[in-house]
Amino acid sequence: MFPLHRGRRLRVNESIRSLVRETSLSPADFMFPMFIAEGENVKVEIPSMPGIYRRSIDLTIEEVKELFALGIRAVNIYVKANDDLKDNTGKEAWNPNGLMQRAIKAIKTACPEMIVMPDVALDPYSIYGHDGIIENGDIENDKTTEALVRMAVSHAQAGADFVAPSDMMDGRVLRLREGLDQAGFHNVGIMSYSAKYASAFYGPFRDALDSAPKEAEIEVPKDKKTYQMDYANRIEAVKEALMDVEEGADMVMVKPGIAYLDIVREVKNAVNVPVTVFHVSGEYAMIKAASERGWLDHDKIMMEQLMCIKRAGASLISTYFAKEAAILLNK
Repeated sequence: MFPLHRGRRLRVNESIRSLVRETSLSPADFMFPMFIAEGENVKVEIPSMPGIYRRSIDLTIEEVKELFALGIRAVNIYVKANDDLKDNTGKEAWNPNGLMQRAIKAIKTACPEMIVMPDVALDPYSIYGHDGIIENGDIENDKTTEALVRMAVSHAQAGADFVAPSDMMDGRVLRLREGLDQAGFHNVGIMSYSAKYASAFYGPFRDALDSAPKEAEIEVPKDKKTYQMDYANRIEAVKEALMDVEEGADMVMVKPGIAYLDIVREVKNAVNVPVTVFHVSGEYAMIKAASERGWLDHDKIMMEQLMCIKRAGASLISTYFAKEAAILLNK
């Protein structure tokens, strides 16, 4: 019998296609990464990320309110620390009056229902641009973890809903959970960057925060490959995610996004917590550059990539397209 089953019956028009669509997107699926700078009325566009800005706290609050009105319910925040505050200990990271701590307080005061997930890593505060404390030419894992605990507790004290360790130190999720609980913050969650790969897609982000590894008068790692993952590896990602869940992570993250959708699905199948995916700066920049040249349809490519990330298993997508995509979805 020539064919009884015709797949095209379910594709005849948009109404039918929408009825049988397996995956959907809403603004609540997005988290918006935000860069915060010192000063007032500061809004500086990042050259390699058109439409993305470093904002002072006052303008960040205005943007957060706009995001919330669009239906976005989470922001992932990063700070651009002044050079004179950077050293090899990262001590500015837990300054109760530091830029990050003031930003968290201001956002939660202005928009209490917005979920704030501050970045937990030392690279914005490191004179060497690394995610940890340098000793004998390498990152000292356990001393770095101790510093991260102090940093996370200071974020919780400022009002953070989750802390988001992006450092990839061994054992840091367990230490963060212990530290937060001991400080009385049992309800502050951990969104762990569990499978964070040593990727070339991070270039524009490092421009935004001046957080690329730097040459120094002492021996330092030339890149972040001793702690971020080898992009040739798949099984390792599942192992890292499972260990983080066992140590107390409430959510796990895969980073980058589009080039790592196989990892997203593997991790989603392996864990019993929400999986976040970071659609990173390089992925954003490529779409912007290609669309500016007329090579791609910006909005169609943006929405296709976000839908594919959701289809692969993401519960939450951290993306620089969050605002633009939410505006389109709301239409």
